[in-house]
Amino acid sequence: MISQSIGLYNWNNGVIMIVIFGLVCLTLVGFLVKFMTTSDRNKDEPKER
Repeated sequence: MISQSIGLYNWNNGVIMIVIFGLVCLTLVGFLVKFMTTSDRNKDEPKER
């Protein structure tokens, strides 16, 4: 009885949602790293020597 009900569940929707969530997280982390590494503060402030 249990082996028959296992085949009725479709994993495609859950897998697709996990992949989309992972891509969104990686994109947000990429933007965060990009904004952390680019420093525009040096352009606005005069250089001190």
